[in-house]
Amino acid sequence: MLIAATQMTSGADKAANLETAARLVRKAAKFGAQLIGLPENFAWMGPEPERDANAEALDGPTLLQISQLARELSVTILGGSVLERGAPQGRLYNTSVLFGPDGQRLAVYRKIHLFDVEVGDGQKYRESAAVAPGEEIVVADSPAGKVGLSVCYDLRFPELYRRHADAGAVLLTVPAAFTLATGKDHWEVLLRARAIENQAYVLAPAQQGRHPKDRMTWGHAMVVDPWGLVTARCSEGEGVAVAELDLELVARVRRNLPALQHRRLR
Repeated sequence: MLIAATQMTSGADKAANLETAARLVRKAAKFGAQLIGLPENFAWMGPEPERDANAEALDGPTLLQISQLARELSVTILGGSVLERGAPQGRLYNTSVLFGPDGQRLAVYRKIHLFDVEVGDGQKYRESAAVAPGEEIVVADSPAGKVGLSVCYDLRFPELYRRHADAGAVLLTVPAAFTLATGKDHWEVLLRARAIENQAYVLAPAQQGRHPKDRMTWGHAMVVDPWGLVTARCSEGEGVAVAELDLELVARVRRNLPALQHRRLR
């Protein structure tokens, strides 16, 4: 099976973002990809005062369009993440949704770890001011095998992915909008580490470029194999990284180097 990680530069124009997302998904499908991932906040990355107005329910128009696209192309689509209404205290969720080739929802994951940091790029990030953390670890059955879902900042918490591996995940998804400041030093290192530690593929769609309010994201969307090798990667701008997902390779790596079975601390 071929899988694909898309890369785009979302802004405040939701219609334009969705057009770009659909175009990239179609491009990946033409290459033969059967599971295609979109980045975090693919539908909207605008100024904070407009955030609530651009949030939607799970059955809202954004995810409905992704569902219809999955059904039309007969592919599995990871709807990177969207701002979902309905969290406690008037906040939102940062939610990743996986759709099957029939357009049905296979899984819904709400980002657990929230980005409250200062990374030295002149901006302060306080995701928890508007977003509530999810509480459920999600591993879903899909045509590609079991998939462990996560979003962006989750990448820094290896215990989440070990839970995915314990549940049988062979593919870990990390749709992201990694900052330029952190991405240039940490993005690839962390993705490869999660793949090596859990002997699983990693699919990492990404935002890249300049967004409203001079927010800059690193990009470099990629696919990493269970040996930790980057098998496909995007450069700058829009793109699609397509690579093979080989379940026999996952099985061979886990059989020949059974580190997951050798664990003594849990």
